[in-house]
This record gives sequence, C-alpha cells and structure tokens, in this order.
Amino acid sequence: MRVPEQITRLAVVIAVIVVVAGVTRFVLLPRSLVSNDVQRAAAIEREIVRPVKFVGSAACHDCHEDVATKKSKSFRKNLSCEGCHGPATKHLENPEAKPPAPRDRKFCPVCHAYDASRPTGFPQINPTAHNPLRPCVSCHNPHDPVPPRTPAACSACHAQIERTKAVSSHALLTCTTCHTVPERHKTAPRSVTPTKPETREFCAKCHGTEATVMKEAPKVDAVTHGRPYLCWQCHYPHLPEGRT
Repeated sequence: MRVPEQITRLAVVIAVIVVVAGVTRFVLLPRSLVSNDVQRAAAIEREIVRPVKFVGSAACHDCHEDVATKKSKSFRKNLSCEGCHGPATKHLENPEAKPPAPRDRKFCPVCHAYDASRPTGFPQINPTAHNPLRPCVSCHNPHDPVPPRTPAACSACHAQIERTKAVSSHALLTCTTCHTVPERHKTAPRSVTPTKPETREFCAKCHGTEATVMKEAPKVDAVTHGRPYLCWQCHYPHLPEGRT
C-alpha cells in the first residue's frame, strides 16, 4: 500500500526537527548550558565567594547569655535572633556596629497581623485596633512576648474562630458555654487545652426535642438524629448552619 504523500512530508519535517534539536543540544550548545554537574559546580563556586552575612544564633548567645536564657523559655525559643535583628556578621567583628532593633509598629504585624491561613492559636491582632499607635515593645518584651496582662478574651488567640462564630447562630454564646478552659491554658496553650463536648447529650441540652433551655434553638430527636456520630462530626460548632 502506498503511503500518502502528506504522511511522507510530515515524517521528513519531524526528522529534520529531531536532527536539528539533537545537533543543537549536543554539538552547538556549550556544556555549561546543558550539564547539571557544570551548573552545580558553578553555583557552588559563586556562592562560596559571597561574603558571609549571617552568623547563627549560637554566636549571639556567647555574649547575650541573659537574653538567650529568657528567649529559650519563651514562645520565641525557635526563632533565630537574626530573624528580627538582621545579619550580625559586622556586629560580631565590631561590637560597636549595633544590629538594628525593630521599634517600628509595622514590623511585628508582618507575622502577627490577622491572616486566616495561619494556624489556629497563633497570636494574631488587628494592628489598627490593637493598642493603636503604640510600639509593640512598649507592652511586649520581644524575647518573651507574653503580655503583662493575659488577655481575657478567647479571640486574642482564636481570632479566626471568633470571626466565624460572629456570623453564626452561636454568635451570642460565650466560648465557656461549650468549653471548660483551665486557667493554665492562658499561659501554656499547647500543653493545657480546653475540653470539648464528647457526648451527643451535650448538644441535646439545647437542641433535643425534650430540651427546656434555649426554646428558640432548632430541635431534633437526639436519640435517632445522626446516630452514631457526635453532633460536631457533622455540624461545625462555630458555624452549625453549614455541614462539614
């Protein structure tokens, strides 16, 4: 069977393209453009000749032992000194060349301004409303930033949850309606956590058909509705109108 002329022409064009690409790749282009080894070696050589700017926190601790001790016991223990103070090479060579110490109110909100993508419990604020115009360091010690007065409102750390609850039917419920919060949770939030409902009967106190409190709350037969799951496995407690 005779091959159509169009197929022959297409095959020739493809063959020419392959040959041109091969010659360009393996003959015309210099090895430095196509070899990973050459590029890696060149990158290493380029980076080695760059001046060292960062010295690491260990070098800071040698002279600032008191500050290092305070920071090691705080929420900042895993944060590098140079993360806030900038490269310290010049300061290490000449102690009179002081590294910058952030005092501008715009500096701390880079990490602590409210952002929904940050983990639940990460301290977040509204920079416009939170102690407006005052430098952060006027209330917080940068190396141990626990505030002089522990916030009483849960929203100080759980701002994302508070914003969600504020537009739900649970907006007027206080957090302690459903959670028992140990006093130590305020100072050790990761290791001492609040309780959360562990039985279906808890939600039924308001939402069961036999409930006598919160008469305006939606009612269900807690015995049969959604069994055997806990209520919050289907209904997000802070916005129960939606389903998970």
